[in-house]
Amino acid sequence: MLKVLIAPLDWGLGHATRCIPIIKGLLDQHCTVIIAADGAQKAALQKEFPDLSFVKTPGFRLKYGKNRAITLLKIIFAIPKILIGIKRENRWLRHFARQERLDLVISDCRYGLYGRGVVSVFMTHQLAIRSSFGGIVDVPLRWLNYRHIRRFSACWVPDVEGDDNLGGLLSHPSRMPEVPVRYIGWLSRMDKMEIPLEVDLLILLSGPEPQRTVLEELLLPQLGGMGSVILVRGVPKGGSPLMTPGGVEVIDYLGARDLERVIGQSRSVVARSGYSTIMDLVKLGKTAIYVPTPGQPEQEYLGRYMEERGLGVCMRQRGFILKRGLEKAAGLKNEPAMGENTALVRVIGEVLAMARRQSAVADLG
Repeated sequence: MLKVLIAPLDWGLGHATRCIPIIKGLLDQHCTVIIAADGAQKAALQKEFPDLSFVKTPGFRLKYGKNRAITLLKIIFAIPKILIGIKRENRWLRHFARQERLDLVISDCRYGLYGRGVVSVFMTHQLAIRSSFGGIVDVPLRWLNYRHIRRFSACWVPDVEGDDNLGGLLSHPSRMPEVPVRYIGWLSRMDKMEIPLEVDLLILLSGPEPQRTVLEELLLPQLGGMGSVILVRGVPKGGSPLMTPGGVEVIDYLGARDLERVIGQSRSVVARSGYSTIMDLVKLGKTAIYVPTPGQPEQEYLGRYMEERGLGVCMRQRGFILKRGLEKAAGLKNEPAMGENTALVRVIGEVLAMARRQSAVADLG
């Protein structure tokens, strides 16, 4: 029985939730799975997998500012700490892999989780990282990104090949890393449900603080007279009580099946343009009003890309007017993406075979 460590990046819940289909796929193959997560991510994943083991790893939680400019500055000044954090988690992984006799590590955007003697997979939808400064910064960023990715055994991209992709140039750059790259399909924990539309508006809040709260406070005064509204706050550990207009139901956090049902019941959706959220909504056939997190160029690009494809509308957080967004989104339709993710099943089989070969060689040695 192979032992696998799966480690989502600890910046928001999206990296954790998109690992859920991978964890289920590994369990279907009778692997022993250990999850590296802490805080809100651990709380969310424990709701899905209460019987699995969890471990805390060294990490670096990026602090966002209250506006776009401050957030960009915080990211720039955090780069040295991020690089130190990568080295620290690599030292931790080498020790933990020997101690636990790991066969495989699947790292969702955690650059330090690779090591000699253990098969390691790096997962990202951002092969070409976007900044707000154009090619003069984006090209060196891609070089630095690929320099770290090539230390892994393989790279997984949670998207599809061809024109139906959701990542655009982020996941389909002109130049690829120097490791085997596999497109593993959209990672969504959701399945389409045939249920009546009973909710007029669903708001899905997510992402790092303080921007999650900033958007929440911006939306609350605009919810009066909107009919039946459900506000999912995205705080698995629970949040402070909110004063809301009549007709608004506030829920701190929903597991996959409950969230799947609520999305299916909703006529309109407001959400961040995080990639995991986009994959879930497209899988369920829902268009949305996407509000990118200020200072997060990836979300700004993805929001515009969804609008270009007719899968939603993209609006800036600053000066956001809900009624205007609902008017722009009226009439947009999206067909649900149904069916099993056969690409994910295939690549899990490939990497487990690689891990078995590595384990056999180690035993012979």
